[in-house]
Amino acid sequence: MSSLYLVAGLGNPGSEYDRTRHNLGFLTVDELAERLGAGKLKRSRKHSAIVAEARDGDDRLVLAKPQTFMNLSGRSIASLMNFYKVPLGDVIVVHDELDLPFGVVRVKLGGGTAGHNGLRSIVPAIGSDFVRVRVGIGRPMGRKDPVDFVLEAFTKSEAPEVPAIVDRAADAVLSVVREGVGAAQTEFNRREE
Repeated sequence: MSSLYLVAGLGNPGSEYDRTRHNLGFLTVDELAERLGAGKLKRSRKHSAIVAEARDGDDRLVLAKPQTFMNLSGRSIASLMNFYKVPLGDVIVVHDELDLPFGVVRVKLGGGTAGHNGLRSIVPAIGSDFVRVRVGIGRPMGRKDPVDFVLEAFTKSEAPEVPAIVDRAADAVLSVVREGVGAAQTEFNRREE
């Protein structure tokens, strides 16, 4: 039986944020759109998002990049979820994660917000039992404020690794769609990395 998924990658709109740690969700949605032949993502004023529809086998995916800025992402995701009538368990949110080492990708169902402003906006808007694809960015060194850290561009040493990390995050999303959350967790949450 076919299902409909809403895959929302978190980030901030505007070219100045393109290659920042906080925009790994946007980069993952772009990768999925390319892989699945979704065509160009189109701006939807109604949902305050850039959206494309794609197919993976029998399943349909609504790929979205909320354009509300990170801390208002919930408004856009709730609008899309209601419009497409996507059940909460079939919402997949891709976001950067300070609490994971750089480049580590994990799959999680439900949970808190861990201080992430995007999740802080989403949980009150739709509930907490959605799937999260968490993309590790690590914590800043020394006394640097995490708020500044997430909005910085990748370092010279990190930048070459970003395409492979985005690839892995896209793999994790498709694993959830094709095999289910449990199987995706088994595959991506092993500790060897």
